[in-house]
Amino acid sequence: MTTTLRSQPVIDQQPLAEVGKHTPLNFAARLMLYVILILCTILFMAPFVWLLSNSLKDSAHAFDANWLPTPTQWANYTRIFEEVPLLLMARNSIFVAVLAVVTVAASSSMIAYALARLRFPARNLIFALVLVTMMLPGAVTMVPVYLIWKQLRLVNTLAPLWLGNLFGSSFYIFMLRQFFLGIPQDVIDAARIDGANFFGIYWWIMLPLSRPALLAVVIFEFQAKWNDFMTPLIYIQNPDLRTLPLGLQLFVQDVGYGQFHWELLFAASVLVTVPMIILFFLAQKQFIQGIATTGIKG
Repeated sequence: MTTTLRSQPVIDQQPLAEVGKHTPLNFAARLMLYVILILCTILFMAPFVWLLSNSLKDSAHAFDANWLPTPTQWANYTRIFEEVPLLLMARNSIFVAVLAVVTVAASSSMIAYALARLRFPARNLIFALVLVTMMLPGAVTMVPVYLIWKQLRLVNTLAPLWLGNLFGSSFYIFMLRQFFLGIPQDVIDAARIDGANFFGIYWWIMLPLSRPALLAVVIFEFQAKWNDFMTPLIYIQNPDLRTLPLGLQLFVQDVGYGQFHWELLFAASVLVTVPMIILFFLAQKQFIQGIATTGIKG
């Protein structure tokens, strides 16, 4: 039996990614997306632009509707250093933030590695208890924690602002554990064959591979300590130990002598905000990668 084969027309195999790429409907959708993103950017940037504009005005025009300061008072940024010990408060904030970042990154990553890769009894129960601590409001533990620091004679020092991070953070433990679970087991088995112990695997394998997640932890914790107001308010009475948020809150008592200068407060707020903006833009790629890949188990 003879079978007649018909010649089929050759169809151009166009990549799926390019299908509909240049259609009018696709162009209109992309244009609408860009317009929405630009509008959202303007909306989120408006408060900072307003803050920057008011920081360059004089006292009489600090709250007027004009977004362009006329005349521009650049001297506000030099006066703030003369009226308030801003450099001293910045030094205290940097000291607390750096120590908090180092301690919480080290402790949380060790605990997360143990919960993710080590096999021991009640491991899942311990991890569940760690997650339960995330549900406790800070107000519940505020008084007991204060009494502990008081018994240790560390009240009115900078220690309560960062020393507690030696015990890790439940949120960071959860985030790093999920990232560690995404690292292939074959990599760990190969390290064990080469003679690496548990700490060697943690130091030479897990930490380098989890760099995006660790960087996300660093940014989260640095921002939390940089903007922390409640903890310094509870533990700090010495004016020389004030951090930036506490110092700005007490700005009324330090500047003005009966007349509050809002433009100086705005200038100080801009100086406090700029370091976090710079930090995020320098590490935004790794930060977004660490957040996006956390929880993806390989």
